[in-house]
Amino acid sequence: MVFSRCFCVCVVFFIFGFAPGAGAQQSAEVDPIGIGSRISAQTGIEGKLAELEEILHEIQQSPKPDLQLYFDLSTLRLELLLQEGRQLEAAETAQQLAQIAVSQRTVLNADPIPYLRRAATLFEAEGNYRKAITSLEAELRQRLDGGQSDAQLARLHLDLARNHELQGNGQRAEHYRKLAKGPLAGAQSQTRAGDSQGFHEVDVFYATDRMRTGEAEPADFYGYARGELEYGVVSVTIPDTHIPGAIETPSIWRLEFGPEPAKHVMVRKISPEEPDAYFARMQTEMAQRSRKEAFVFIHGFNTSFDAAAKRAAQLAYDMDYRGVPILYSWPSAGKTFMYVADTAVVRLSGRRLYSFLQDLKERSGADVVHIVAHSMGNRALTDALELLATRHTAEGKTEPLFGQIFFAAPDVDAGLFEEMLGTIRPLAQRMTLYTSQQDWALVASKKLHGDAPRAGQAGDLILTSDVFDTIDMSALGEDMLAHTYFANDSSALADIMSLIWLNAGPEQRCGMHRVAAASASTSWKYSKGTCPETDMISAIKLLWQQRDLPAEQIMQQLKSRVSDPVRLATLETWLAKLLNEQGD
Repeated sequence: MVFSRCFCVCVVFFIFGFAPGAGAQQSAEVDPIGIGSRISAQTGIEGKLAELEEILHEIQQSPKPDLQLYFDLSTLRLELLLQEGRQLEAAETAQQLAQIAVSQRTVLNADPIPYLRRAATLFEAEGNYRKAITSLEAELRQRLDGGQSDAQLARLHLDLARNHELQGNGQRAEHYRKLAKGPLAGAQSQTRAGDSQGFHEVDVFYATDRMRTGEAEPADFYGYARGELEYGVVSVTIPDTHIPGAIETPSIWRLEFGPEPAKHVMVRKISPEEPDAYFARMQTEMAQRSRKEAFVFIHGFNTSFDAAAKRAAQLAYDMDYRGVPILYSWPSAGKTFMYVADTAVVRLSGRRLYSFLQDLKERSGADVVHIVAHSMGNRALTDALELLATRHTAEGKTEPLFGQIFFAAPDVDAGLFEEMLGTIRPLAQRMTLYTSQQDWALVASKKLHGDAPRAGQAGDLILTSDVFDTIDMSALGEDMLAHTYFANDSSALADIMSLIWLNAGPEQRCGMHRVAAASASTSWKYSKGTCPETDMISAIKLLWQQRDLPAEQIMQQLKSRVSDPVRLATLETWLAKLLNEQGD
């Protein structure tokens, strides 16, 4: 790191013509391959940019790329692009620098927020409001995680409101204007009222082949070492002030030195159970639910048990899920740099997941089981389902074992994924593949796997098939290498709820547009800003509660809750199409 920092100072001297003096000798020592000389030899900024881009390409192709050097030279490229007036390219570069800063935080120790702020400003100036919003939303996540003053957050909410207004999305603009008036403004209307303690407690059944650490603290109860399959229930608190999609955490900037259930999403208690007691408890819980169903969440790479439990609880809470939420947690190390270790263990967990899903169908008491897998967790899921499908076929069964199966941003070889899903198809009512062109985690994985496309990538690499629905969610933006857009955005939550509720095809769901494909199969692209997601989620919650009411009465209730005529018209059109298609 010291080498590259010193080197880049010398490069700046070369480019901008400072007298080298003694520094010339120093630069020769810290720049043994002569990069500074190569750049300074070029005439004009255009020439220097061309040479710089060639050098950056060489670093990328190196067997052991110097990440710090690449980051510093990319920062230099950003400044040169700005001098040359190439605003859009500068904005893209700033966004890329932010992504690197987040994904390599432990290596670079660089703050992504200034780069996100610059990218948003440049995109807005160029009229690309969608990308400006993407950068601002990423900045908001960083600030919420790191802790910022109410004034800083208010300014950011106003920036988001302005860009949504410019994009023509008045509903979202109003949402952020309300948030700008206070830290809780606008959030209250989207969350359910809590009890007198200031939080809700969500019980998530779990199965895991992680080994216990021996620690009593719930957040550290399970580690990343491999263990035997065991069961239990994890209790997660969701504060009354929760914002859908967020995982509220403590921040020293707000003088919060530990989690509090009334302020943060936190694992409060872990209760391991013996298998017989576990399934008996699940059956009792299932009998009390309005929907005799369950959903299983399988987390991805770089995820601890604690983080996975919070995500499963957040999904269940934000969807107001009326069935039983279940987490399957495999021994991910929960660290970015241990990617290879995660790839080694996830396939073994697939065998354990196969046994668990089999028991779940036989012993849970659920009429329907849905499955949501994220990122590398899809490797465990596809292995488990392939084994189940083979047994299913051998036993001559034809009825699907599962309801909806969601493959969210799967970090699986695209060719292998397509082959496996042909075998798996008879197991599900419907299978949905969520992809994104903005998913930088999958771009990085593609490079690590010899440039082999990943199943979760969209764009020219998008995977389509007649046996599953492919949805391009690029409109939701990248998630700064966490790539959890399926859980962080109400648009994706509304789509998942539509599927769980009525098994609705893409053509029936709001915001979906068919994309012409060269092959016989097609994909669907989600257009953000065309659907009142918050209203849709409220409508589905109402329908879950009042499922026996005639459609006309349900519509009347919705009219009393939504005053905006444009939002109401969109909601009515969407709901009428769903109900008519289902024959209700």
